[in-house]
Amino acid sequence: MFNNFLRTNKYAMWFLTVLRIYLGYQWITAGWHKITGGFDAAGFLNGAIANSTGEHAAVQGWWATFLQHVALPNVDIFNVMVPYGEFLVGLGLLLGTFTTFAALMGLVMNAAFLFSGTVSTNAQMLLLEVLIVVAAANAGKIGLDRYVLPYLRGLFHKKETANPVIPAPKQGMKVKHTA
Repeated sequence: MFNNFLRTNKYAMWFLTVLRIYLGYQWITAGWHKITGGFDAAGFLNGAIANSTGEHAAVQGWWATFLQHVALPNVDIFNVMVPYGEFLVGLGLLLGTFTTFAALMGLVMNAAFLFSGTVSTNAQMLLLEVLIVVAAANAGKIGLDRYVLPYLRGLFHKKETANPVIPAPKQGMKVKHTA
């Protein structure tokens, strides 16, 4: 019932727009600061790995293994993915373009930051992104998704109707032939 409210209600649409713009601003400014100010994830990754040991470890061992054996050796890729990912998520949310996908990618990044032991605003942002993902298209109706999604649906429906499939007659049915 609540997800139907989020997906269809006009008041929810306005509320989701406010959430979307707030989250978009948070993401785009974080990404922009990293892009323009220089960003190196190595220190963050090493800190997260260090926080995976001890009596009160803040990072799970399996996640630290991923960070140590995948993320850290490929830190140059993460140094590009993180700032530009944050910036693009923010841009998508601010403009309301591919809103559900942008919120989902923001959710993934917030989860990764939480797994790495950084609480900050990540938990709050993750919960707000869940609302946007559940609301789907209603979260982007006051945005470019209002135009982009129907256009894309039209492209896919044109392909479906271009070659209509005519079902074969059922066994025992008489078929009229017209000439």
